[in-house]
Amino acid sequence: MGLEQWLARLETLHPNAIDLGLERVSAVAQALGLLPVRVPVVTVAGTNGKGSTVAVLEALLCRQGRNVGVYTSPHLLRFNERIRVGGVEAGDQEIVAAFEAIEEHRADTSLTYFEFATLAALLVFQSRAADILVLEVGLGGRLDAVNIVDPTVAVITRIDLDHQSWLGASRGSIAREKAGIMRRGVPVVIGDREPPRELLVSAREVGAVPVLRLGVQYNCEQGTGDWRGVLQDIDGKPRVLPPQPAGSLIPANICTALQAALLLGCEFSDGQLDATLRQARPRGRCERQSIAGRDYVLDVAHNPAAVYNLAEFLTVTPCKGKTIALFSVMEDKDVAGMIQAASGCFAAWFVADQPANARAARAADIATLLRAAGENEVSLSADLGEALRRAQESLSAGDRLVVFGSFSTLAEVLPEIERECRGAGA
Repeated sequence: MGLEQWLARLETLHPNAIDLGLERVSAVAQALGLLPVRVPVVTVAGTNGKGSTVAVLEALLCRQGRNVGVYTSPHLLRFNERIRVGGVEAGDQEIVAAFEAIEEHRADTSLTYFEFATLAALLVFQSRAADILVLEVGLGGRLDAVNIVDPTVAVITRIDLDHQSWLGASRGSIAREKAGIMRRGVPVVIGDREPPRELLVSAREVGAVPVLRLGVQYNCEQGTGDWRGVLQDIDGKPRVLPPQPAGSLIPANICTALQAALLLGCEFSDGQLDATLRQARPRGRCERQSIAGRDYVLDVAHNPAAVYNLAEFLTVTPCKGKTIALFSVMEDKDVAGMIQAASGCFAAWFVADQPANARAARAADIATLLRAAGENEVSLSADLGEALRRAQESLSAGDRLVVFGSFSTLAEVLPEIERECRGAGA
């Protein structure tokens, strides 16, 4: 079977798309000889900021010549995006070979899609002799498949409300799940200025040391057009970063990644930092493209806190004309909260159904919430392709279109925008 056939098959192998727990996946990992992992590992959990934190770590470690293995989820356009070694995506054949090995060793153990993917990543890293791993937690932390690997450094980014049906209804309950990646005697970097009390209690109970908190042991401050950061060196002394220009990455996430790197013993020069920040451009995180004088901003923001970050980015990077939104979101998200977070950002909203996605909210329901929030310029479309065409027809030179709401929203819209970009020679 080819990769696409394998991925379709993985959707049907386990009765539940999500089945949190480590017993099954640990057993198969042991059978495959994947545990314990014998190279340094950074495990990154959190609600928002994981992708950017991982991107900065990956860019820095690659810049230093490390053969870094990176595992992220979900993907935007290709499954291969989830597994990278030395900055290069895994090929179809090596992923298929990993799936075949897992199938051979799992016997009667049922695995979910994500568990198959996690084991495949570890097999690829092993076969390519990755010398350091950066692993992004998919959901939660304590019972996520990634947590079968013991970290050398644990990173927990900002904690916000998301996936409440799985992780709990409060930041505190979600924090307890994220805290599951901590280990006794292992350093943890907390990239949240106001972490829930439960996270700090969990760190103390587990015995994680040291615990480095944003705003306490390390910090960053936003200026006008730039930002400044202060990290803590491995010997406890402050490391002052040179001023950096504001960009699409949130400074708190950058500093969290750099703090984790220092805990690994990965020192870096100012020149390496500059090159790292130019290289670290994760897809769908305030990603900007310009075509024929019109700006596009593409963002996977899918909860209110992430939309607040997007709104702040739009405020500090104004365009010459109007800003409009193309928005589609999953129905289990806090859609009203996301709309409130974007209040005042957009002159018009283009919303769409996603007929092939059973989880997607109906455009009509989104429109009702928008109008209740006082957003009167709302266009409904039967699908995202139609919504994109309508939005583009309303754009003039100097205008900006912001596409956001979910990974699946960007996954459908990105290829069309990229085709237009290539056709325009941009």
